[in-house]
Amino acid sequence: MNKYQFLVFFALVSALLSCNQKKERGENYTFGNAKIVSDESLFPIVDDEHLVFQTRYKKASIEMVYKPLKEALSLFLNDSIDVAVLPRQLTEEEKAVFAKKNVKVRTIKFAIDGIAVITSKSNPTEKITIDEIKAYLNGTTPDNAPVVVFDNAQSSTVEYLMENLNVKELNAKNIYALKTSEEVIRYVKDHPKAYGIISVSWIKRPTKDIEEAVNDIKCLAVKNKEGSYVEPTQSSLKTQKYPLTRDLYLIDCQGKAGLGTGFAAFLASDIGQRIILKSGIAPDSLPSRQIIIRK
Repeated sequence: MNKYQFLVFFALVSALLSCNQKKERGENYTFGNAKIVSDESLFPIVDDEHLVFQTRYKKASIEMVYKPLKEALSLFLNDSIDVAVLPRQLTEEEKAVFAKKNVKVRTIKFAIDGIAVITSKSNPTEKITIDEIKAYLNGTTPDNAPVVVFDNAQSSTVEYLMENLNVKELNAKNIYALKTSEEVIRYVKDHPKAYGIISVSWIKRPTKDIEEAVNDIKCLAVKNKEGSYVEPTQSSLKTQKYPLTRDLYLIDCQGKAGLGTGFAAFLASDIGQRIILKSGIAPDSLPSRQIIIRK
């Protein structure tokens, strides 16, 4: 199914979301029970979408499971959960797992996120290059270089950097894994010279328990291919002028039209895209605006 077929498919499902279901048996787009696994680094935006969906559709019960990428993929590929929200598409090898079971993989892109390099506002450093980030991952920085922390040993953020910066093996000379994105933010706040690597969504839409800590940190501007230092703003993510952007996807392998399909349609709908727009990261499509001219 190509991109345009997907757009038509999800447009039709979006229309169905607004209809009353006369027969409520089993599971459909807005009724029933489902479980969805999401990459932990995407919690702020996925949680917002989930809460609004549940508020609008009272008879739909979606249990969200948040795990680091590798754990999320393990649940997804081993039949435990058949709908996932991930910061990348499935690889050919991963798709083959579902092909063997004759399960069709439906993928919808719904937002554009980025990888942020954060530090304390008291740190005079304002910018960083891709080569400098690569040096941290390769372990070729000086012994007195700042410590870099990331969210988890199975993190999607580090997987993204290693693949896009062509780093074969992570050298732990000055880089360390914590457990969660919240821990990264608190560590950077308490260690002014340290750098942290997290999803931009945690900075743009922090949870209440870390809002105070986020107020004390900043994102470094990263040098792009054009030679400009760019901070991860909504605009720079959408235009991809910020060099460390990544697309967000809902991947549905239910093999039927169920709550997973309904949630996917909701993410792609005008309401779902407005939630993303408000969150500070970039929606896949800009919501329409109605302008009323009064005489």
